[in-house]
Amino acid sequence: MSKIAPLSGFPEYLPTDRIVEQHFCDVIREVFELHGFSSIETRAVEPIERLSSQGEDADKEIYAISRLAAGADDKGEGDREARLGLHFDLTVPFARYVLEHAGSLQFPFRRYQIQKVWRGERPQEGRYREFTQADIDVVDVGELSGHFEAEMPLVIADAFARLPVPDFVIGVNNRKVAEGFYHGIGLDDVAGTLRMVDKLDKIGPDAVADLLRAAGASAEQAEQCLRLAEIRTADESFVDRVHALGVAHPLLDEGLESLAAVVHTVATAAPGRIVADLKIARGLDYYTGTVYETQFVGYESWGSFCSGGRYDSLASDGKVTYPGVGISIGVSRILGLLLGQNLVRASRSTPACVLVALVSDSDADRARSVGVATALRRRGIACEVAPTAAKFGKQIRYADRRGIPFVWFPGAGSDGSSGADSGDGAGGIERGDEVKDIRSGEQVSAVAGSWTPPAEDLRPTVSRVV
Repeated sequence: MSKIAPLSGFPEYLPTDRIVEQHFCDVIREVFELHGFSSIETRAVEPIERLSSQGEDADKEIYAISRLAAGADDKGEGDREARLGLHFDLTVPFARYVLEHAGSLQFPFRRYQIQKVWRGERPQEGRYREFTQADIDVVDVGELSGHFEAEMPLVIADAFARLPVPDFVIGVNNRKVAEGFYHGIGLDDVAGTLRMVDKLDKIGPDAVADLLRAAGASAEQAEQCLRLAEIRTADESFVDRVHALGVAHPLLDEGLESLAAVVHTVATAAPGRIVADLKIARGLDYYTGTVYETQFVGYESWGSFCSGGRYDSLASDGKVTYPGVGISIGVSRILGLLLGQNLVRASRSTPACVLVALVSDSDADRARSVGVATALRRRGIACEVAPTAAKFGKQIRYADRRGIPFVWFPGAGSDGSSGADSGDGAGGIERGDEVKDIRSGEQVSAVAGSWTPPAEDLRPTVSRVV
């Protein structure tokens, strides 16, 4: 048999790390729902024509799909399938979803998705070909109130405050600020300039200036672009700093006003979590207003792990437009970095809190252990029955290797009958049962119908590694 080689960029977690991933998704889901977002799931594929028209990501490899067995008799169907691709984000399919289901939705529509996406880019630390994103968006019909643009970072701040992650800051900008500024200094290729400025963190200001000049900007125009991108404040003082650059344009004023409102709202409700960062551009062409990028403090070299923005025309049927704003958490990206650097861990590799020991391999003793396990599970206590009736010391070592904190030893009742045979179907008379905390060695009498582990042991915990 040939050796199985892993596929680069398609992560598969071991059970302990999978518990960490599930914890992150559960917390994020809970916060999204606390803020009134409804869950949806969209199909994995979209027409390639739609995927490839969305700006910078069009330059990345889109995974196309087709049936290997498509025959001559269904050539037309095969041709259609060949034009399908796996989605590279959740915003594009969500916009399509809104158009298809607009007649059944209540607007403004608030949705969240936690789902897999695929990108054919070069795998590296924290970047994969298959990964999980967690998105929220608000869309409305015709017009979308600006206050939703401030709501996005507030939800994210709430979610990450509940997760075992490093300190973080949400950077925010407004595309209208940059677009108005570029027009004001005489640069007409706004989209191209935005994409070049968006590379600042990757290649540095000198290289960006070279790109701008190569694209036709004068040295003075390139310098002005860099001066704008240098502005970063935790309050609304960025407005005065932009005005000090001496550039005027109506779109610039509109963007500054909108951005100031977002910064003021978030700084008031979540102090220390927002910063106006005027180098943030976001490469996708569909963004038209506020844009976001989030970084871990002290780990800025990792780049952004949570981003998004406002889009006004992505969802439109030619007659009605559904403007929206959204933000996306790169769940797999965060976990790849945190787990790779050993900054977060789960307390055990299994949900089980209790291992119910086997006294012997007899049918009666196995039934007794299953009865105990059934009684515990009915009360929400996760457990498993030992795989074999080995010596108790070996069963304890089995529990210890899996991180299970308690081992339950079923015993006969005072009348000599087993709990499982007593007729109540939930453990019966268990006066001879004992449970052992294998960490401390403490062993006490217990009844499956009433014993409860400490709250911190009931479920695996996920914590930062200090």
